[in-house]
Amino acid sequence: MSGSRAPGPEAGASGAEPPGAALSVDVAGLLAQLARSFALLLPVYALGYLGLSFSWVLLALGLLVWCRRSRGLKATRLCRALALLEDEERAVRLGVRACDLPAWVHFPDTERAEWLNKTVKHMWPFICQFIEKLFRETIEPAVRGAHTHLSTFSFTRVDMGQQPLRINGVKVYTENVDKRQIILDLQISFVGNCEIDLEIKRYFCRAGVQSIQIHGTMRVILEPLIGDMPLVGALSVFFLRKPLLEINWTGLTNLLDIPGLNGLSDTIILDIISNYLVLPNRITVPLVSEVQIAQLRFPVPKGVLRIHFIEAQDLQGKDTYLKGLVKGKSDPYGVIRVGNQIFQSKVIKENLSPKWNEVYEALVYEHPGQELEIELFDEDPDKDDFLGSLMIDLIEVEKERLLDEWFTLDEVPRGKLHLKLEWLTLMPDASNLEQVLTDIRADKDQANDGLSSSLLILYLDSARNLPSGKKINSNPNPLVQMSVGHKAQESKIRYKTNEPVWEENFTFFIHNPKRQELEVEVRDEQHQCSLGNLRIPLSQLLAREDMTLNQRFQLSNSGPNSSLKMKLALRVLHLEKQERPPDHQHSAQVKRPSVSKEGRKVSVRPQMSASPGSGDSGTAPSTPVAGSGERPGVEERGPPVEASLQGPRDLGRSSSSLQAGPAGSPSHVSVKEPTPSIASDISLPIATQELRQRLRQLENGTTLGQSPLGQIQLTIRHSSQRNKLVVVVHSCRNLIAFSEDGSDPYVRLYLLPDKRRSGRRKTHVSKKTLNPVFDQSFDFSVSLPDVQRRTLDVAVKNSGGFLSKDKGLLGKVLVGLASEELAKGWTQWYDLTEDGTRPHVVT
Repeated sequence: MSGSRAPGPEAGASGAEPPGAALSVDVAGLLAQLARSFALLLPVYALGYLGLSFSWVLLALGLLVWCRRSRGLKATRLCRALALLEDEERAVRLGVRACDLPAWVHFPDTERAEWLNKTVKHMWPFICQFIEKLFRETIEPAVRGAHTHLSTFSFTRVDMGQQPLRINGVKVYTENVDKRQIILDLQISFVGNCEIDLEIKRYFCRAGVQSIQIHGTMRVILEPLIGDMPLVGALSVFFLRKPLLEINWTGLTNLLDIPGLNGLSDTIILDIISNYLVLPNRITVPLVSEVQIAQLRFPVPKGVLRIHFIEAQDLQGKDTYLKGLVKGKSDPYGVIRVGNQIFQSKVIKENLSPKWNEVYEALVYEHPGQELEIELFDEDPDKDDFLGSLMIDLIEVEKERLLDEWFTLDEVPRGKLHLKLEWLTLMPDASNLEQVLTDIRADKDQANDGLSSSLLILYLDSARNLPSGKKINSNPNPLVQMSVGHKAQESKIRYKTNEPVWEENFTFFIHNPKRQELEVEVRDEQHQCSLGNLRIPLSQLLAREDMTLNQRFQLSNSGPNSSLKMKLALRVLHLEKQERPPDHQHSAQVKRPSVSKEGRKVSVRPQMSASPGSGDSGTAPSTPVAGSGERPGVEERGPPVEASLQGPRDLGRSSSSLQAGPAGSPSHVSVKEPTPSIASDISLPIATQELRQRLRQLENGTTLGQSPLGQIQLTIRHSSQRNKLVVVVHSCRNLIAFSEDGSDPYVRLYLLPDKRRSGRRKTHVSKKTLNPVFDQSFDFSVSLPDVQRRTLDVAVKNSGGFLSKDKGLLGKVLVGLASEELAKGWTQWYDLTEDGTRPHVVT
């Protein structure tokens, strides 16, 4: 698993040659070479001497190439025939591209299921009848009720075609599974000449789909197994990762086939599928009473994988100059996948031995069949170059609990990757919480971001007796917004009802449950108003049995009998340390990819979409490696992806895995932004430490004033007409000097939890001054109710010159926006501090 072994002394000895050997000349070989050169040049000379056309030379070369090709094809056919007799399987692999082979060819434990395909083919007409009924009786009324403009929406034709769904292989898991469940992976493929036409009569709009292709791995879980008929309590179905999808549009939607739009439309549809059918979302069909399958609707992850993405060595140099004559280095970054959760590291410029020192946390729901997949790329303006890949079986990581070693990269001639992997067990009691808080240093700081000590699992069931909202006697369109710290998630919208049923799961990574609380608000999407809210301190769960709370919660600022039913469970993330002998060898298996690099069809870069769907569960924050000697530098390169669980829109610390894009070569990805790292700005201890050290140097025995880092003047207000938050950066005063010439300050703004590069705002740089005047206005598109749950992150930084080392943080302030005066606005001076906390407002 580690790097390649250096040649031994024997290799060196065998390679040594006597001095005279280097001077020996192969006379026969030299004469043969001269003869061949003369034979090639003689026809050219003869043609010129006789005055014939040069076309004779081309004709002769063409005949020579044709003869050699004919002889080569004949030899190839003979070799294939002989190979087929000796090794039939290897011959088939040589003759067919790996990406075109079914799964049962690649994996010996995947079996063909022709009997099942014949059954599906026989049932296909009845399956099509069910699908048509689903479209007309369920989907059509739901679309009509979503908006008044869609009241005339209807499906004019629903035909799934004659080609049935095909199952290319079936894998049944017999090891590392519960004895009361059966797990099957179905390699499904649907290439249908279906026709689905729809119209909106009110606007004379017609559109439709002419054909659909979908390929993916669908997992089917039969659990619990019971001793009474029908022997299986429930059936759960989901995709392990986003399937591959290709759609041929017709009618008005032909516009979606335009290059550039076709990929976007497919991505949007894949996100919709993900909200229902991609892990951790699933469809559960009960076969017995609801009581027996209640636990299936509240799935608890098998564990949490903490990935320390540390460094790499000896990578390939992919950058070239002067049309390839001069070889350069690479700008490496990593794409990490666990199931459907995707993380992207920052880019290290011009380095073949990069050090990232980042940490990600990912939920593992189904470790049989899931692997940790890592791909390294060289960032380029057009298509990023591939630098290597790695796949590690999560079952082996769970056995080892802790792995810290170098792994050799696959599919490339050289390169190694240093990873530290921790398998965190979910504990249903708080006995280990104090030790966990100490290990991640959450017992001393006051921050709500960092490595996670626990996991909050939330099952949103339903609501009762919600108020009507702004209009009396009208049913609202309720949705639920949940947040813990800077991480927010949102449920689906239920239309025209005051007793909605959601039945959705969400997860939040928790830094310190003793200080943090869950905030829940029910909102009317149609009128953009609140229907009620509540706050639940997470410390309440610590004293409960199994740290679980299952009840109806009375809503505040709502109707007299308005309530929300939820189930909350807190689980402590504990690393079980195992005693091992000194000579213990890790058993983590590095799986070789079964599909060649050319066979990758899905792109990875966060689009990254994190859908507001199911949970924060997906991604976790990237943080500097605790205790590591290398600390990441302060970068202004914006983190990416989304703060609520997924998203890829704000992947803050944890993002929804559903919003992240599929895996594959990032050349197709539109956004090049790393997963947000806790190691940037306020999360980077190095920035705070440097600033504190500078303060100590400035103090030097004297007492600093009330505002040692200076102050910044801001005007903050929300414009209801423009639906935007407006921030005016006026000036700063009494900043600290970064050099003898003063400082070159500028101001950077984020509206937390969004720390994407596109969400960053920056002023111009004021040269050599400690009292800069900016008077620049910035705005953020956000509604008033939403902005009141956000925090304005303001950092004053020193720019420095080109290649200057005088770059760093001058001070920060975090401004809470929950004030009722936000619509009117205010102008105030704020004290700058090292980490932005405890800001002192100067009136």
